[in-house]
Amino acid sequence: MTTAHAFAAYDATSPLKPWSFERRAVGETDVAIAIDYCGVCHSDIHQARNEWGGSVYPMVPGHEIVGHVTAVGSKVTKFKVGDAVGVGCLVDSCRTCDACEEHLEQYCENGFSGTYNSTEQDKKTPTYGGYSDHIVVTQEFVLKVPENLPLDAAAPLLCAGVTTWSPLKHWNVGKGQKVGVVGLGGLGHMGVKFAAALGAETYIITTSPGKIADAKQLGAVGGVVSTDTASIAEHAGSFDFILSTISAQYDIGMYLNLLKRDGKMVVVGAPDKPSDIMTFSLIMGRKTLAGSLIGGIKETQEMLDFCGKHNITSDVEVIPVQQINEAYARMMKSDVRYRFVLDMKTLAA
Repeated sequence: MTTAHAFAAYDATSPLKPWSFERRAVGETDVAIAIDYCGVCHSDIHQARNEWGGSVYPMVPGHEIVGHVTAVGSKVTKFKVGDAVGVGCLVDSCRTCDACEEHLEQYCENGFSGTYNSTEQDKKTPTYGGYSDHIVVTQEFVLKVPENLPLDAAAPLLCAGVTTWSPLKHWNVGKGQKVGVVGLGGLGHMGVKFAAALGAETYIITTSPGKIADAKQLGAVGGVVSTDTASIAEHAGSFDFILSTISAQYDIGMYLNLLKRDGKMVVVGAPDKPSDIMTFSLIMGRKTLAGSLIGGIKETQEMLDFCGKHNITSDVEVIPVQQINEAYARMMKSDVRYRFVLDMKTLAA
């Protein structure tokens, strides 16, 4: 056992503050990682504040983890001390169900082990995330970070990156398609980058006209202002694929009307309240409304390799961990371009 130092949520309403706890010793197939950076995901706020229910405290959030290997178990073959590595939203799964056999551990039929606010596969031992100085993870759920990617800007790829990459790849988004990305936040800006890099004619769909210029700098060719009826009318029935990344309530039917016949809209944002859908928005045009959850380990590694090849990272604002509560407050006001990343070395400050 080793003592880990962290920032934790003690309950649903109090600010996060320092906390220490014990990490497990390095087992035969485990990798010990000194955490250099950890991205701040909106789901960290949802869970720290118990907005989805089921939160357990103390909670150490953080599932966009990058760092360097400090020790490996005797049976570890994939990593060595000094390697730059990452850990995303998952730290284990049953590995035997149909989903796991298909490298879709995020859909594990026996319940995956989340990086935090979850349990190990014994269903008893709590997991604690990346707002900490180190972590111990089985090698099967550790990822290699390409050497050319700066670690701070690579951290959000472990969640925001794969969450947008997975549906784009699953639905074969690419050249010859018109693609819309709803929202230009931590997820949305990665969706724009990936869709453009895959060759799609990419548009941002936003309530803020000023964000269209920002999206163009990320690879988009234009934008749709969702609060402007003329803009909506101009693009009605023209999109092959829409990726929705926003976590607030919105009129899904309006976005479905932007799709072509047989067009697809995939939701990756997670509002905390249900949405109403008029089924005619689906029926008229044989359209598809689907959802997608993060990504499996294999496709996360494929995404990282693609990012290494194309020099794709997240746009980040690096902050000391002591500013996490201010970061949460700013995120609630969309006051970040586009992802906060905690410099975990500041824990020792």
